[in-house]
Amino acid sequence: MKDRKLRVMVAKPGLDGHDRGARVIARAFRDAGFEVVYTGLHQTPEEIVQAAIQEDVDMIGLSSLAGAHIYLFRRVVELLREKGIDDIVVCGGGIIPEEDIPKLKKIGIREIFTPGTKLEDIVQWVKENVKPRIEGVKCKVK
Repeated sequence: MKDRKLRVMVAKPGLDGHDRGARVIARAFRDAGFEVVYTGLHQTPEEIVQAAIQEDVDMIGLSSLAGAHIYLFRRVVELLREKGIDDIVVCGGGIIPEEDIPKLKKIGIREIFTPGTKLEDIVQWVKENVKPRIEGVKCKVK
């Protein structure tokens, strides 16, 4: 079996209606050669996790500008754990106060990217920290 391209999901949880940044990062991922799934606006954590399983993604990138990032990001991580999925990397970005970053990392968010982070740096982080699974091997779901 041969390795497949890295498959990443960009998701907008909650009621946040601002998606320009999410679209920019999705395009940067595409331009870097990743397969990209964009969920669109107003997704629940449940919808995001279900889509991640169906699309067999290697990473979920959550974007939040509305201030509900701790609850929404935590809920995505909780749902993945409840389903026994431990092989999807979850990272986040958006308007995240500095003091919330350690809290998010403690709950399982691998990295947080705030405004001003260079797209090249985000892409490089993903290349160094997320590895595609072998074709045909789906997310581990218990």
